[in-house]
Amino acid sequence: MRHIEERISVPVKNKCDVLVAGGGIAGISAALASARQGKDTLLIENEFALGGLATLGIVTIYLPICDGEGHQIIYGIGEELLRLSIKYGIEESDAAVIPVAWLENGSDEDRKKQRFQVQYNPNMYILELEKLLLDAGVRILYGTKICAVNMLGDRISDVIIENKSGRSAIEVGTVVDCTGDADVAKLSGAKTATFSQGNILAAWYYYMRDGEKRLNMLGFCDIPDDEKTEENKVTLLHENRFSGLDAEELSLQMQLSHTQTLSDYKRRREKNKDTEITMLATIPQIRMTRRIVGDIELDTSDDKKYFEDSIGMTGNWKKRGPVYEIPFSALRSVNVKNLLAAGRCISVTDNMWDVTRVIPTCAVTGEAAGVAAAMFEDFSNIDITALQSELQKNGVKLHTNEVL
Repeated sequence: MRHIEERISVPVKNKCDVLVAGGGIAGISAALASARQGKDTLLIENEFALGGLATLGIVTIYLPICDGEGHQIIYGIGEELLRLSIKYGIEESDAAVIPVAWLENGSDEDRKKQRFQVQYNPNMYILELEKLLLDAGVRILYGTKICAVNMLGDRISDVIIENKSGRSAIEVGTVVDCTGDADVAKLSGAKTATFSQGNILAAWYYYMRDGEKRLNMLGFCDIPDDEKTEENKVTLLHENRFSGLDAEELSLQMQLSHTQTLSDYKRRREKNKDTEITMLATIPQIRMTRRIVGDIELDTSDDKKYFEDSIGMTGNWKKRGPVYEIPFSALRSVNVKNLLAAGRCISVTDNMWDVTRVIPTCAVTGEAAGVAAAMFEDFSNIDITALQSELQKNGVKLHTNEVL
């Protein structure tokens, strides 16, 4: 391969206490939590709207913040963002019904029958999420890619970005990687791992039929190989699998997704001439790509396990019953002292990755990372009690014995 040597001087044009990389649900939660701690917080987002897969990817189901057995387990920003998503009403579909038992103070028995999840309008959510961050004092820089970092020993001193203004650097205090792909972690030399199974093709889209808007989940999502049985096999839209970490591959994935969408739309339109597509995903619908490798890799076998450094909890969106405490050590890089990961970048096994990559868990880890990034400068040695106390002030429940 031919190489060209590039030598450029990059001006330091910006500075912040906390830099949040990525404006999905994890990034939104991290930036909001940091700003509410009074820190100068800058959120970097490649697209020109917030929400990531939850809006631009039209994966518009806010999965359960309960355990499926009548206990709410996610509070704080995780619950706040769920309620914000339905500010203008709830979308009903085969995948989600209005959780009346939860929204109208239903009985314990009613809550056991119905999980606390909702489906929402992605366009209104984009607008409300942006307003939420701006009102909190978060600075947002859209249309910006992080292309390198400058290291000073075992710390990130500057993050190098590129956008319409060209290439420049941002001097940072702490960094939260919410890119979904652990991009900052990779650039900084932090230990990372990839999802070897790869992602299957998905082509979700909204369409209107007979005056009613519907979400078509064309190509759902895969499950880890060792969980597969004859009963839960996934029907593939295409034989290709995608790592989500290669530019040409991602371009192909979007093209194949568009092809499947057009074919499906034509089929539906033949049956009903009033059918019209109303919204396409504008980013690849990729679920698991790359993550950090921390001191611990949380696993599905850790159901109801006590972690002294827990920063919140999550359930299992795929089945009722499990409750997992999430340790701070799953958010921390082992070799980059001022870097945390949140969202689908945290340190988990492949099986647990499929549990923690979803909206509510991203909000939990994002909030914890944002508070920690605002409170400390070296994550290798923090006062975990002080962090937990601050999270509890925000309404977060830390351990299973608080909710079960």
